[in-house]
Amino acid sequence: MSDTAQKNGWTAAARLYEYSKAADPVGSGTIKPVAMKEFSPGLYAGGPSRIVPLDLSAELGTGYPATAPSLLANFVRILAGESLKTNPNATSELYYVISGKGHTDIGRDQVSWKQGDFIVLPTGFASVHTAEEETALYYVVDTPLLQYLGVTADKPRFRPTLFSGDEVRAELKRIASAPGATSKNRLSVLLNNEEFEQTLTVTETLWAMYGLVPAGEVQMPHRHNSVALDFIVDCKPGVYTLVGEQIDRKTKQIIDPVRVDWEPGKAFVTPPGLWHAHHNESGEEAYVLPIQDAGLQTYLRTLDIQFLFRD
Repeated sequence: MSDTAQKNGWTAAARLYEYSKAADPVGSGTIKPVAMKEFSPGLYAGGPSRIVPLDLSAELGTGYPATAPSLLANFVRILAGESLKTNPNATSELYYVISGKGHTDIGRDQVSWKQGDFIVLPTGFASVHTAEEETALYYVVDTPLLQYLGVTADKPRFRPTLFSGDEVRAELKRIASAPGATSKNRLSVLLNNEEFEQTLTVTETLWAMYGLVPAGEVQMPHRHNSVALDFIVDCKPGVYTLVGEQIDRKTKQIIDPVRVDWEPGKAFVTPPGLWHAHHNESGEEAYVLPIQDAGLQTYLRTLDIQFLFRD
């Protein structure tokens, strides 16, 4: 090291670790794990127009709002006749219309939306969302990823896109009624933008699924390395998810699981790498919307999704 470098303090931050003491910061607890957390629909059931971040920054050890290391989920409430503006530093934004109807203005363009629709926006667009009747949105962005990297997104990778809720539900109905549907691990529709032909995801980082758990059915356990931010679209009492670290390969049951009971309008976090299975012991169909950072994980070839199937 030159004298000039030493004078400039280039060596001040340098550290060395013996490999076995630093190779697994997650296992050692140096980096905090993703927290299992539930968020009640009561967070946005009343009050003024506002964005409610589902912020787990304290649990994750970040210095900025985050629900997972790379994602931030939010509830949005907009009163009839009022508007909210969004302009995040994110590669992409995904909005699901929980209830209500209205429109979004992006520059000179305007798109109308209603309950069940999805709006997906690339970076670079300040948008104004106006409610024509009282509205609730589920809103996910990848701002924590960009904040961690210390970068600003400035290149749109796709055009603003609307996924019609009517079309999504019709496609899910077709899938669920097809021969052999009950043998599948999941009955669901994946949202894809044509720009992402490799990953088959909705944006370069985000993955979104609209799924059905039929009445009286169990969707068998599966796991993946992406974080799932799950939103419960609709269900009756008696629907729940079991989550755990290990699986009994003989019985195909999750060992010592944590139970998360479903409620319409509720959100919860499923940490990466954990086995999880959905159980519907109610008498009616249940619907779930998981949004994940699987677009990024798939591109990196690290998703490692695994399924268990009935014999």
